[in-house]
Amino acid sequence: MDIYLLEAVTNGILLGGVLALLALGLNLIFGVVDVVWIAYAELVMCGMYAEWWLTDSAGWPVPMAAVAAVAVVALLGVLVHLLIIAPILGSAPINQLLATGGLLFFLQSAATLLFGTDFRNLGLRLPVIALGDIFISLSRLIAFFAALLGAAALYLFLSRSFLGTAIRAVAQDREIMGLMGVDQRRIYLLTSAIGGGLAGLAACLLLLQYDVHPFIGLTFGPITFMICVLGGLGNMIGGFVAAFIISQIIAVAGYYVSIEASHVLAFVVFIVLILLRPQGILGK
Repeated sequence: MDIYLLEAVTNGILLGGVLALLALGLNLIFGVVDVVWIAYAELVMCGMYAEWWLTDSAGWPVPMAAVAAVAVVALLGVLVHLLIIAPILGSAPINQLLATGGLLFFLQSAATLLFGTDFRNLGLRLPVIALGDIFISLSRLIAFFAALLGAAALYLFLSRSFLGTAIRAVAQDREIMGLMGVDQRRIYLLTSAIGGGLAGLAACLLLLQYDVHPFIGLTFGPITFMICVLGGLGNMIGGFVAAFIISQIIAVAGYYVSIEASHVLAFVVFIVLILLRPQGILGK
């Protein structure tokens, strides 16, 4: 086997872990609140800036700054729901899309005013691990396993805890659960906080590998939505599977052609699969 192809496949798997984490957060919010947050990737951008500022300007250690960034984005998720989503929950879907789309441009503009358009990073230089003739970045390995731990923690919370059961019940039938005495507003706020926390965790993992700038969300936002739709909107297992499919297409096509062409091919495959199965891979 071509050793460089094997290295590309390995990098695709590692990328898929972080993309799956992003898709889990967005699918969780859509499945429970029934609103697609167009600005979800911009929350990731906010988390990346929060961690960078805490380490660069405040002098915090990277692990402490990462924990604080996750908490900041989780709080931001709650504020987004209270200030933007809650007032328009009963309105037409187009109004919800326009509201979160407006938030996207607001966050991009605010980041540009505060930090400029320069590329920022943590300044970490993590080593590269050699496995035979394959070279793997340690930052990608850390991001992959941390993303899997985050996904596993979310699964255990949703399947083993009372609040997790309530979240799944509201996702299945929010009207009946309201009649049974479940406080839907509290579940919505909790879901928004968890979704924001997942975005914050993804931000910390991405900052190990990428520079942050005000438009970093445009890099991961379209891919995240594509993964969610391909897996079936609201279906977290489907999104998890779709993340690895898309990441492999990008990695392998990037090896054979180019990174730019690989994203085009990923969108082509997405369109073909959606035409064959409009509800998504595991959608019902």
